[in-house]
Amino acid sequence: MTDNTNPQRTELSALGEFGLISHLTTGLKTFHKSTLKGVGDDAAVIDNGDEVTLVSKDLLVEGVHFDLTYTPLRHLGYKAAVVNISDIVAMNGTPTQMLVGISVSNRFSVEALDELYAGIRLACERYKVDLVGGDTTSSVSGLFLSITVIGRAKKEEVVYRNTAREHDLICVSGDLGGAYIGLLLLEREKQVYKANPQMQPELEGNDYVLERQLKPEARVDVLEKLRLAGIKPTAMIDISDGLASEVLHIAKDSGLGCRIYENKIPIDVVTADIAAEFKLDPTTAAMNGGEDYELLFTVDVNDFEKVKDLKGIHIIGHMLEKAEGEYLISNGGSLYPIEAQGFDHMKVD
Repeated sequence: MTDNTNPQRTELSALGEFGLISHLTTGLKTFHKSTLKGVGDDAAVIDNGDEVTLVSKDLLVEGVHFDLTYTPLRHLGYKAAVVNISDIVAMNGTPTQMLVGISVSNRFSVEALDELYAGIRLACERYKVDLVGGDTTSSVSGLFLSITVIGRAKKEEVVYRNTAREHDLICVSGDLGGAYIGLLLLEREKQVYKANPQMQPELEGNDYVLERQLKPEARVDVLEKLRLAGIKPTAMIDISDGLASEVLHIAKDSGLGCRIYENKIPIDVVTADIAAEFKLDPTTAAMNGGEDYELLFTVDVNDFEKVKDLKGIHIIGHMLEKAEGEYLISNGGSLYPIEAQGFDHMKVD
């Protein structure tokens, strides 16, 4: 039924994904003092005495978030679980329980769903998370996954994305861009297969970037490394939408500017080599590709000596006052405005 009471129509693409979230949630009231943090971070934070409960929710849709042409169901289940676990990790918390909702059409067999849940269970075993419930329903088209992960943390240990401070160091774990390059490879081979189903995919030797795309890991190990070094991040977020998008979240939510140095961004040599095959700047893959699920965080500048030699942790920039803006300093010394150009679900391609 068409609603003719309001002739004005605003397209979703006019707002974009994050604009739409802001539009729908502006002015939300909380009715319970226990709600310490609602919309606007990797997870909601609920007061639970000396500890807090962390809650994160994600929706995965076939044809939007995953392509079953090249995504094995077991890998899909594992990834779907891990990317939600990563949200709890990004709050400096410990994931504890998971609920899985699934909507599935009759083109999937029981055996196919066994494969999907095998991946989910493997992730739960890997990260010591209890699968405690969910819901299952039919779908008229495709596969939909809705996952909620619950975690916990000491109240004083929770790290938000809006609490960075001027002069803080900007750090990132692991390396970036690999997941996006893996996706490019899979999409290329899909097109080759569509043109000639007799052709075998040429994926040999590309295991690293393919695993980065198909089987990411939540960086629980990084939290432990920081704790042992006596470092508590001042702000933190996981990299799901690309380095540019995430550093802008921290900067803008914290009311600050920032500088990122191109020559400090960690990029694996395999990622760089394959990016060259696609005639793609690897920095572009790191800044805008997404799905690396590494941790981006800020630390007090006084913790420089503690953090500078931590294996797998890279200092890539620093926070500034808001008036300084958000810029990438290129290898040649030029300043480029940081713009979030990663995937936006509501934008028209």
